[in-house]
Amino acid sequence: MNLMNRFIPKKEKLQIHYTDPLLMDKMNERIISWLPTAPKEYVVVCIGTDRSTGDALGPLTGSYLIEMKPKHFHVYGTLSDPVHAQNMETYVQHIYKQHQHPYIMAVDASLGKTTSVGTIITDTGSLNPGAALNKKLPPIGDIHMTGVVNISGFMEYATLQNTRLSLVVEMAKLIAALLNKVDQQLTYSRSIPAIPAHNMTNVKKEM
Repeated sequence: MNLMNRFIPKKEKLQIHYTDPLLMDKMNERIISWLPTAPKEYVVVCIGTDRSTGDALGPLTGSYLIEMKPKHFHVYGTLSDPVHAQNMETYVQHIYKQHQHPYIMAVDASLGKTTSVGTIITDTGSLNPGAALNKKLPPIGDIHMTGVVNISGFMEYATLQNTRLSLVVEMAKLIAALLNKVDQQLTYSRSIPAIPAHNMTNVKKEM
């Protein structure tokens, strides 16, 4: 274990700027420590929409992760098939119908203080998608990752619309690479193959 992390409780969240060269190792170690000891069906739900620059962090992450062809993760939420406010409840119902006792990792964009912009946060427990825009959506995730893409506090919807795409893309690439690294460390085989998000015909039929 890295000496600087020795006295940090494993349950404590991590918040690190995406340019920090130690981010991958630190967050990978923390996420691995949170995963259940017994094999589970791992589901990654990337929340957001391609219609808003700032809110595209989730779909971008899902698309990048799908391209990496994870062996153990079922990925929902891509640019072509986003999971957003209008269809999220349907996706959640489908996930629990399709996967037995899934372990869900949720990914979403967030707004925060000026000093927090560009940081990636990983923590245990569920996140509340749409909270920044006062949308009431069901909490989701056994653990979650959020990327702080812009400043909160004033006209959040417009702020997300005017977020720099370059920042969102770089953060999404990093989160996808981190999740892919976690996936590679899950050495036990899965009995059910991952379902590409772009081929989820069952979900679309339910919507």
